[in-house]
Amino acid sequence: MPIAKPQLYAEITQQAGALIEGEQDLIANLANLSALLWMRLPEINWAGFYLYKDEQLVLGPFQGKPACVRIPMGRGVCGTAAKLGEAQLVEDVHQFEGHIACDSASNSEVVIPFYRGGELLGVLDIDSPVTGRFDQQDLQGLQQLVDTLQENLI
Repeated sequence: MPIAKPQLYAEITQQAGALIEGEQDLIANLANLSALLWMRLPEINWAGFYLYKDEQLVLGPFQGKPACVRIPMGRGVCGTAAKLGEAQLVEDVHQFEGHIACDSASNSEVVIPFYRGGELLGVLDIDSPVTGRFDQQDLQGLQQLVDTLQENLI
């Protein structure tokens, strides 16, 4: 029987905290978190991070197929989340204006920006081949993970 989403995300957040506790290297932490998400989340085909550099998002640690390397601010789901400073939950990426199709198999996406000291560091991006894969429980659970990451970056 599949685990309930609140319990799954509680476990993932606890594991994430243990993985990154005391480690200040951002790339090492993002690599471990993307691997953890890839290992634990069902029905996904990409999990990783884009980092904010030079007024754009640049590919960071991830799990999945090769991805777009640079995303302009305000473009696609990731660029929109970064520019607005708001999480994006997209049931059908093909209905999202300006969607960037790095993997044509992706049909839904959730993106959450993360910060250090109030400054944008990047976004967490998770894609799924299943339309409507992500819901508010996923968004809340992933936000807890991002909060844990941000607390470790202080």
